[in-house]
Parts: sequence; structure tokens; C-alpha cells
Amino acid sequence: MSKNKEQRVINIVGNIYERPWGMYQTLALGEGYQVKLITVNPKGRLSLQKHFKRSEHWVVVKGTPTVTIGEAVKKLSINESVFIPVETVHRMENLTDTPAAFIEVQIGDYLGEDDIERLEDVYGRRTEE
Repeated sequence: MSKNKEQRVINIVGNIYERPWGMYQTLALGEGYQVKLITVNPKGRLSLQKHFKRSEHWVVVKGTPTVTIGEAVKKLSINESVFIPVETVHRMENLTDTPAAFIEVQIGDYLGEDDIERLEDVYGRRTEE
């Protein structure tokens, strides 16, 4: 990580965080939980990753994203949801030509953005970025 790049470990409610695949906004943050709105650009792809201190619930609110959870790959529609247990490999990607969005609810003892192990990333990011 370069000295000029600020690392934000804990999110701030209301802030919008731009990423190569789209953006996210933290909607709520409390003791043991965090709620985000995540928008994935057309052809955008989050890293294949896992977390060590939190589980996640995803509910699709826009589009038809494709999810990977463990070995399973599935296309989801609006109002469908998935659960990602702690340490489970997962990814959300938008293979369509229109934006996709989902609500992510994180539950865990630690909710910092540095609780991630990237196993694959098309944008060349390392785990700590």
C-alpha cells in the first residue's frame, strides 16, 4: 500500500466508497452488525474472497447478479437472498449490461474492511487493499 493511499478499516455510515467494480454505502453500523448497499457495475466482479470474523446475508434489490458461494454458482433475481457463513469462499459478479445491487448484512465480532482474504481479483488488488 502506498504512503499516499489512506486505508479505511472501519466504514462511516452514509459515506459512499468507490471500487473498481462499482460502489458501496454503509447504511447502518452497530455492535456486531453492519448493513451496506452494494452496486455492481455491468460486467463488474468482486474478488473471490472469504472473511474470518463475519458472516454475510445478501438480498438482491436490482438486476440479476451471479453469486459464487463455496463451489455453487447461481444467478439471482430481485428479492432472492443468500447466506455466506464465516470462512466461506464467495463472490458477487454482474455478467449483465445493466447495474445490479444488493443489501449486505454483516454479522460478527469484527467488521473492518481488512477482514478479507482475496483468493482471486481481476483488478489486481491484494488482500490489504
